[in-house]
Amino acid sequence: MVDVLFIKTSSLGDVVHNMPAVTDARRERPAARLVWVVEEAFAPLARLHPGVDEVVPVAWRRWRRALHRRGTWAEIRRFVASLRDHAYDAVIDTQGLVRTAVITRMARGVRHGYDRRSVRESLATTCYDIRHGVARHLHAVTRNRLLTGLALGYAPAGAADYGLDRAALSPPSERPYAVMLHATARTEKEWPEADWVALGRSLAARGLDVVLPWGTPAEEARARRLAAAMPRARVPDRKPLDQVARLVAGATVVVGVDTGLLHLAAALGVPLVSIFVGSEPSLTGPTGTGPIVTLGGDGARCGLAEVEAAVGRVLPAPAAT
Repeated sequence: MVDVLFIKTSSLGDVVHNMPAVTDARRERPAARLVWVVEEAFAPLARLHPGVDEVVPVAWRRWRRALHRRGTWAEIRRFVASLRDHAYDAVIDTQGLVRTAVITRMARGVRHGYDRRSVRESLATTCYDIRHGVARHLHAVTRNRLLTGLALGYAPAGAADYGLDRAALSPPSERPYAVMLHATARTEKEWPEADWVALGRSLAARGLDVVLPWGTPAEEARARRLAAAMPRARVPDRKPLDQVARLVAGATVVVGVDTGLLHLAAALGVPLVSIFVGSEPSLTGPTGTGPIVTLGGDGARCGLAEVEAAVGRVLPAPAAT
């Protein structure tokens, strides 16, 4: 049996973009044991992938804020011990950051990563035993698939398969709904609140409820402001990512800015309109098997009419009567 350890810890979009590489590895190496090191907040999502045998949570985001605490160092020691408890045939760092390379170095096995021309942080390459060249202009999904194929000795082929089953994840819903992904960590990626409200009213006129998920207190406050200004809108409680995935999977349509849940919607094949106003979609835009319209780009202005027209293009055609 071949034992493979994937190192892709964060953020949400990066974790989603790693899923097709895991699918490829499972298909090409069906007897392999596949293990994934991922940030604890994203572990529930990684566990949804049927090809993953084990998820090893890491809490770097939490640890770095509490390095002065004795309990933090005890947690770190336990993590390192669990990581080194098993020897792997291949350890693959598809992230290419210094912090993920350090985790890669801690693991036992042949360590694979990007070479200096391919990696995001060149210092990371010092932690790898074997360095692979993968063009930086390629989409993140493609880069992950190619690096994994080079490490395991195969050439990825076919469309990207995220390994997620939308039908199996979709909860029963009495009323059709749209998900609005209004929240993003960077203000330059935001779409105006007035446009979100107008879009929410337009979606309600199409017979759709509107759901506004959130992840931080500031995002919750924004979600509640938006919901109060539009009909048929609700703000759900904060849930673990596996439950959020089920919420997204059940949506009739998703409209969102450049944020991690946007990529999850694409991975699930949900009809999707993505709004890019402060980043470029060419390297990390949403890709998937469902209908997707991507609007804008870095510095672009996406108008309400343009977004409403895109929603009309991706929505399922009404059933014949």
